[in-house]
Amino acid sequence: MDDEPGFDDFVAEQTDALLRYGYVLTGNPHDAADLVQEALVRLCGAWPRVKRKDSPHSYARITMARLHISIWRRRRREQLTGEPPEGVHHEIFPSDEEQGLWEALAVLPRRQRAVLVLRYYEQLSDAEIAKVLGISAGTVRSQAFRGLDKLRSALSSAPATHGSM
Repeated sequence: MDDEPGFDDFVAEQTDALLRYGYVLTGNPHDAADLVQEALVRLCGAWPRVKRKDSPHSYARITMARLHISIWRRRRREQLTGEPPEGVHHEIFPSDEEQGLWEALAVLPRRQRAVLVLRYYEQLSDAEIAKVLGISAGTVRSQAFRGLDKLRSALSSAPATHGSM
């Protein structure tokens, strides 16, 4: 991308962080990679404008959140999945000790998961989350409450692994 100075450096520096963010949003490394790829394609097209505003990382994260929401709005309730091959782990994804939390997070409804990720992973305020997701601040609070309640129930009923959690 020689015609877009700085874009290659941004991609090299931020891809791992964006993949982690995508994984937290989707709960799936393959969907996370797809989100990152699509967000970077869109960022490349908007690079001169976004670079001037000095916010490419924020632009990429908001684009990923909006893409994720757009996808789950279009998808039917049916979700086709294939089991990933055993033993494939990347250091940018959760460790075995953290897997229980991520599994519990993955079964939450997509909107609740997105709200919790934006609140606790991205540390956005309710107003910022509402703006990113296109919902009201009250809906953000109710989705966060319901999501946390489901997580607590799932984690308290899950057997303890490795003596942690």
